[in-house]
Amino acid sequence: MNPKFFSDKRKPLIYLITEGKATPENYLSKKAEILEIIKTAVRAEIALVQIREKKLPARVVFELASEAAQITGKSATKLLINDRADIALAARADGVHLTAHSLSAATVRKNFPPDFIVGVSAHTLKEAENARRQAADFVTFSPIFPTPEKEKYGAAQGLENLRELCGQLKSFPVVALGGIDAGNYKSVLEAGARGFAAIRFLNERENLRKLTAR
Repeated sequence: MNPKFFSDKRKPLIYLITEGKATPENYLSKKAEILEIIKTAVRAEIALVQIREKKLPARVVFELASEAAQITGKSATKLLINDRADIALAARADGVHLTAHSLSAATVRKNFPPDFIVGVSAHTLKEAENARRQAADFVTFSPIFPTPEKEKYGAAQGLENLRELCGQLKSFPVVALGGIDAGNYKSVLEAGARGFAAIRFLNERENLRKLTAR
C-alpha cells in the first residue's frame, strides 16, 4: 500500500473520473476538453484524476495519458488510468484503477513499483475485503445513489450499506461513487467514506472550484 496517499485524514479525498465520451472520431476535441478539466483539477488541488475512456484504442489512451501526466507532473494531483496498469506505467501516470475484468490488485502490487497507486472497484463487501487483502490502496464502493448506469451495476447501495462497509473495513480507505453531487457529498463522508468520486458532478469546472473552496 501507499501509506502517504491517505495520510491526511482531516482532508476528504476528491476523485474526478473522466466522462468516457471520447471516441476515435471525436478524439481531438474531446482530448482538449479532458486536458482542460485536468488542468482545472490540478489548480484546485484535487487529489485524484482517473482517465476512463473505454472507447479509445490502447495507443490513443497512452497518448492521452502521457499528455495528462505532463499536466499533473509534480502537482498534488495523482493520475490514474482505468484498467490498464501497463499503459499507466508507460505513460508515467501515478497508478491504475482496476475493475472486475482487470488484473488482480495482487498481481499489480507484485509486478509494479512500490509507490504505484492501486485503486479497485467494489460493489460488495467481499470484493472490498479482497482488494484490502491484496494490498490495494483503496476501493471505490458504488453506486451509492441512483445513476444513469444503475441498471448495469444493480440497485443503489445507499448510505446504510456504505456505513456498514466502512465499519467492516475499519481504517482501509473507501471512496464513495455513484450519483454524488453538491447536495449529498457530505452525507457519504458522514457515513465513513474517506472521500468521494464523481463523473458528472466533477467534470463541471465551476463545481471543482467551489468544492475546494469549501
